[in-house]
Amino acid sequence: MSETKTNAGRYFEDFRLGETIHHATPRTITSGDATLYLALTGSRFCLYCSDEVARSAGFPAAPVDPFLVFHILFGKTVPDISRNAVANLGYAEGQFLAPVFIGDTVSAQSEIIGLKPNSNGQTGVVYVRTTGFNQRKEIVLRYCRWVLVNRRAPGAPIAAGSVPNLADAVAAADLILPPQINFSSISNIDAGSTWRFGDYVVGERIDHVDGMTVEEAEHQIATRLYQNTARVHFDALAQRSSRFGKRLIYGGVAISLARALSFNGLEHAHWPLALNGGRHVNPLFAGDTLYAWTQVLDKADLGPAGALRLRTIATRDRPCADFPSQDDKGVYDSAIVLDLDYWVAIGK
Repeated sequence: MSETKTNAGRYFEDFRLGETIHHATPRTITSGDATLYLALTGSRFCLYCSDEVARSAGFPAAPVDPFLVFHILFGKTVPDISRNAVANLGYAEGQFLAPVFIGDTVSAQSEIIGLKPNSNGQTGVVYVRTTGFNQRKEIVLRYCRWVLVNRRAPGAPIAAGSVPNLADAVAAADLILPPQINFSSISNIDAGSTWRFGDYVVGERIDHVDGMTVEEAEHQIATRLYQNTARVHFDALAQRSSRFGKRLIYGGVAISLARALSFNGLEHAHWPLALNGGRHVNPLFAGDTLYAWTQVLDKADLGPAGALRLRTIATRDRPCADFPSQDDKGVYDSAIVLDLDYWVAIGK
């Protein structure tokens, strides 16, 4: 009998603590990728829409939206990390370290930094640190995530786990601005708002007002754009026997749509600097309408720009005028699908 040549993906017991995985399929990012991402998210941040605006801020041309870069590099990891995942659980220690431009080629590698078998004997949590590079081998981003993965042999004995100690947030002193960049030179007319760094107060909450319905076709196109092959997003037949009986929307779709919705109230918050943490609290399905609100958690003066630490909450089928969050026991409102903690650079 010949050896099977196809790849069914890894199960929990296939991972080894400390191993490094070099992911396949480097990707040259094109203007088509950037345009399709705008079409799928409706993002209006002018830095990614206009070469002229980008040049006024010191870039040679409009950079690729860092969250598009994140999703593409995330997609590289899926066949090796989360093809057999139940769910992606969270993020930590993410940093956007260098801009990516049209024509750049990105690739990714991941290190297994933690493994935790679950007591149910059916699944385990895999912790990874992923690093993304451009064609010059410069690091463009780095982040950690943890994912719930099925076991190949439920109930079989398995070694004790190891959970990494991850930071609650990236320190303001470790935030890295792109060199020679001046976000303050972007005009209020081009950005669409007069609100800048000094106008935001720690603790204030912003209802982003608008809602966006997630369509099945758009989710499928977005996830394919990122080359994310996780079965839970694509295989409708297999998902009929799952807990929910249907495909899940990739969590990155919720992240990007929440970021796009946040434009209304954060128009000058042009550049994501760090991803402190994130949880996909509840599943998102096709036909759900996403809303979002944001709280300013912290501020930092980075010299050429300000930085805001933001917590953005996204909900399904529930407007956010009353800022749905958690109760006194930490239990989330049932409508919440995303709780995202991140730093952004904003013009002064």
